Amino acid sequence: MESVFGEPPSTTLASSSNDQFVVHDSQFVSPKTSENEIGLTHIGGKGEIQMVDISPKEISKRVAVASCKVILGRKVFDLVSANQVAKGDVLSVARIAGICGAKHTSNLIPLCHNINLTHVRVDLTLNPIDFSVEIEGEAASTGKTGVEMEAMTAVFVAGLTVYDMCKAASKDIQITDVSLEHKTGGKSGEWSRKK
Repeated sequence: MESVFGEPPSTTLASSSNDQFVVHDSQFVSPKTSENEIGLTHIGGKGEIQMVDISPKEISKRVAVASCKVILGRKVFDLVSANQVAKGDVLSVARIAGICGAKHTSNLIPLCHNINLTHVRVDLTLNPIDFSVEIEGEAASTGKTGVEMEAMTAVFVAGLTVYDMCKAASKDIQITDVSLEHKTGGKSGEWSRKK
């Protein structure tokens, strides 16, 4: 961890007469190891957190697709598929929640930029083989930074909403496999998860 974040803080606290803490700059060296390799962009040269300056980046169309799975178990799966959950239509409410989640990503993730989304899609599919809900989300924007976090936030918030709406029937529900599946645009271009 020291190679990423620098030396751990001293265990002794320095104080002045008015009991204020003194912060010392660390001698952090960026984890960039070669010209082609990228380090952690949210960490500055001295180890401090920073919001990335995207002003020099090129504007491009950016799209990201993410997914997750909510394992319900047979009893809850049957309730959801028959639309018999007391709180209402689980899949419709979760879809709307996922879309709202994508729109609020920068409020939830401290160093994310507030971006203008041009499109958000959230699809929820019941899987009777493992009694789950499979969730796929897509976010798109034309701008200077990617939409991966918005796509992942969309699917996770949709998954949390499924859990919230079904928790009265079972506490055994699991949200699993939240992951980025595909992204396009920006300097790094196209990327897909290998299956």
